Amino acid sequence: MILYTTVPQEQIYPTDAAEYSGQMMVEHQGVPLLVQRVDDRYRIVRVMSSDPAHYLNGTICPGEFITN
Repeated sequence: MILYTTVPQEQIYPTDAAEYSGQMMVEHQGVPLLVQRVDDRYRIVRVMSSDPAHYLNGTICPGEFITN
């Protein structure tokens, strides 16, 4: 089905708020991160830093796990 509309996709297909309930902001090695708790570890969802050098660090990229 093709839907021709100017309405944003987020308004047509809203995301369930329960998906975001486990996410939180933490600071790891001086870098602000958005993480999601998975058992006793945290999975990095997003790097929230404005420093370009933080994005080059391979240990804090999205999808990696950290312990806090």
